[in-house]
Amino acid sequence: MATMKLKELTAYSVAVELSAFVWKIVNAWDWFNKKTLGSQWVEATDSISANIAERFGRFHKKDKVKFYYNARATVYESINWKDKASERKLISEKENNFISDHLDKLPKEINNLISLTMKNLKY
Repeated sequence: MATMKLKELTAYSVAVELSAFVWKIVNAWDWFNKKTLGSQWVEATDSISANIAERFGRFHKKDKVKFYYNARATVYESINWKDKASERKLISEKENNFISDHLDKLPKEINNLISLTMKNLKY
């Protein structure tokens, strides 16, 4: 566990790619859509990788796991915003599928990180 590197984690790289993709989409929207849905969606997707990264600054196992839990919860918030963007026809079917594929991968990857942390750290 001590030799893990942030940028080598699948969960982190998937989350970073997702947030860049969502940012690019939302950045092209008009002001109203950016203000109402877009800013919250960008914040949620950015928060996934940020919480995974913040885990690396924590010492105790419970602190580390807490940030993984936060990242996982934010995945589900991001699903909510993606669904709203799709329902409101703000994203294409192709964009929706790309985003959904990334969001589907993340809970399992984050759960793996939680399991590894719980198994390999004493405190």
